[in-house]
Amino acid sequence: LLWAELGPRRPGRGRGNQSFSASGSGFNSGGKFPAHSSIFYSMITFENIFKSFSHNHVLRGVNLKVERGESMVIIGGSGTGKSVLIKTVLGLVQPDKGRILVDGQDVTKVKRDAFLSRFGMLFQGGALFDSMPVWQNVAFRLQRGALKRPLAEAREIAIEKLRRVGLAPEVADRFPAELSGGMQKRVSLARAIAAEPEIIFFDEPTTGLDPIMSGVINELIREIVVEMGVTAMTITHDMTSVHTIADKVAMLHRGTIQWSGRQTDMAQSGDPYVEQFVNGRAEGPIETLR
Repeated sequence: LLWAELGPRRPGRGRGNQSFSASGSGFNSGGKFPAHSSIFYSMITFENIFKSFSHNHVLRGVNLKVERGESMVIIGGSGTGKSVLIKTVLGLVQPDKGRILVDGQDVTKVKRDAFLSRFGMLFQGGALFDSMPVWQNVAFRLQRGALKRPLAEAREIAIEKLRRVGLAPEVADRFPAELSGGMQKRVSLARAIAAEPEIIFFDEPTTGLDPIMSGVINELIREIVVEMGVTAMTITHDMTSVHTIADKVAMLHRGTIQWSGRQTDMAQSGDPYVEQFVNGRAEGPIETLR
């Protein structure tokens, strides 16, 4: 259902499409910065985000910035609100308090279709449509809305994206049930990048995959994020994914950001919560059920 909401991306929104003067100063012809100039803003900003479901207080004042072109990975135990945090950006969950900015704009004050067109998403379970062949899954956003393409063109783009994730053109006419778990994950990744988004969310990208295929998917994600220059947010429990994908890491615990920093600094964070989680220890400040 979310894919039905994530409408097609508007032309001219990608990397390298900012309007600047020939001097590269960022000023317009009148000598002033544009009213909305992305050079001022982090790509995603969470300001004091709270969210409760009845008596379950999931987010309790989250403050976090994700910079343009950065790969941010959110770690934390199950049920700590990682998926809820992503849903607040997309407007699928409304925060009880706080503000979220994307490229400097309050997400509650933007035109929804144009806003959602900036995003791609790889869902935890793949979320492929069983009744559609692979190429139609990949080209889902290219078959509707303002960016609707002729059928032949949409198929061509889908096959191109399938090649990018290491799948042969003949896979395009198969159905998801005919594919292995690893192939399905690749198809989901191809769909996430099909409309050339500016921001991609990855929700547990290696869930259900064996260690070798997990490594392949991690490497593909890293290559694509760098190649496309997108801003990425990933939710994962897989520390191998963290080390492969992340530029920066943020740990969500008890509804707040317990620690955030560069992935290379995580091992020396000095934070007992991070150390317990990263090393998978039963003993430590994070309570575990016995």
